[in-house]
Amino acid sequence: MAKGIFDILLDRVMDANWTGKYGEKLTERELKFVQFFGRKGKILKNIYLPKDNGETSEVDVIFITKKGIFVFESKNYSGWIFGDENNRNWTAMLANKQKNSFYNPIMQNRTHLKWMKNYIGEGIPLFSVIVFSERCELKKVTVHSADVKVIKRDRIYAVVRDYWNKHVDVLSEARIEDLYEKLKVLTEVDDTVKADHIKNIESKYKKTESTYGTKIIQFPHQKNICPKCGKELVLRVAKKGEHAGRQFYGCSGFPQCRYIQNI
Repeated sequence: MAKGIFDILLDRVMDANWTGKYGEKLTERELKFVQFFGRKGKILKNIYLPKDNGETSEVDVIFITKKGIFVFESKNYSGWIFGDENNRNWTAMLANKQKNSFYNPIMQNRTHLKWMKNYIGEGIPLFSVIVFSERCELKKVTVHSADVKVIKRDRIYAVVRDYWNKHVDVLSEARIEDLYEKLKVLTEVDDTVKADHIKNIESKYKKTESTYGTKIIQFPHQKNICPKCGKELVLRVAKKGEHAGRQFYGCSGFPQCRYIQNI
């Protein structure tokens, strides 16, 4: 489904606490549309999969069906997108020719699939789907693997339908329910687990200086890029109000762009 006028207006007025997860909410909405047309399944968001070293791997959205599990990596970027499945970094280029590099989402989701398989066991088909915002254009994106799809969000229904038609049923309703309950536990982790997840990510990517002289943390999932205007996000500290002293990420394009992302 294409983005409607209501969603465009919502982009401008929505609460900052919601903005950071907006792309995942839109992906979830598209999957509910898939369910409405008969391809049933269970939806979960923000699953913190355990890794062997005690850390976690966060999956954006999954759709558990009788065909297997669709694992979605949601990217809410604007501009032209360039990338190759075999390259570590991809590029988003805005209309003003500004370029931003971000970690290959196919590789990122491949890591998610690894820990998903480690947690639920072998034998369950996993489908990797990279979902970009309708605001971007996939200008030159090369995918070599048949089991990986890179799409814009309004193609979710078509991709699920195609997989559905090409694959046999492998999971019973009871098994789907079992997997749902097992994975749902990983969405209900406490704030300590979430904080440790962010800390572990930050520790792997060095801080670099922006043109504004502010430290920017490089995330593997590139949350250092503003999803509204494509500029860099910078780490800031609230100076007043009920959140005084708390860190957050604000757009370096402020005051023209007032996007913020809470930590």
